[in-house]
Amino acid sequence: MTEHPWTRRISGLAFWLALAAVLVAFAGMTLARFDIVGKLQGFSMFLYMVPIAGIAALIAVVALIMNWRAGWPAVRKAVLGLIIGAGAFGAATVAMSAATEVPAIHDITTDLDTPPEFAELSIPADNMRGVDGVEDWKAQHREGYPDLDGITVDQTVEQVITRAAEIAEDKGWDVAASDAATGRFEAVSYASYIKFEDIVVLRAVPTEDGKTRVDMRSVSRVGVSDLGENAKRIEGFLAALQAG
Repeated sequence: MTEHPWTRRISGLAFWLALAAVLVAFAGMTLARFDIVGKLQGFSMFLYMVPIAGIAALIAVVALIMNWRAGWPAVRKAVLGLIIGAGAFGAATVAMSAATEVPAIHDITTDLDTPPEFAELSIPADNMRGVDGVEDWKAQHREGYPDLDGITVDQTVEQVITRAAEIAEDKGWDVAASDAATGRFEAVSYASYIKFEDIVVLRAVPTEDGKTRVDMRSVSRVGVSDLGENAKRIEGFLAALQAG
């Protein structure tokens, strides 16, 4: 008869539960990445993994105590269960904590009064989801991103649009429109491993002193909170554009 059967069982449970949580989450995100399931459905599988991984880590702690009392008969699985469970739970918790640090909106722009408009790409009909109308969106936007602003560059509109296309291609975006005549650039960007689809529009307008004012807008097509992704995208893109 195997000695300390319950120690081995609890250790095995911790390991297999932690491993299953990670594999199910990865499978869900991968299916969503390739559009086999919906983006939010795949993300939900990731969210379901978090408490399961945490439970697995707690079971692993119990298993380690049991191993200590029994002479370490199944310590390897207990340790692996703790590492996998706690690691997955911790990483996911840190990632999701970003949602509490930014407003729960997904339409971000450098010009709240006259946001750049899309012509080639379409904004979802439910773009105001999660907010109580346009004014509520503006209020949350101002509070969450008070310093987000457009830039003025010493370039012509044509140069700005050309450079914008180059930057977008370097980032792996899908360019949808690049029109120097109207000073408009549109593209599709992808966020996270799941490849959430976000749409971007850049507006370039000549100024009286021969420079160009550049404003951007980045919109997530699904979800409520973008976890700050759109603002980061705009800031990074404008920084690259300003650098020349």
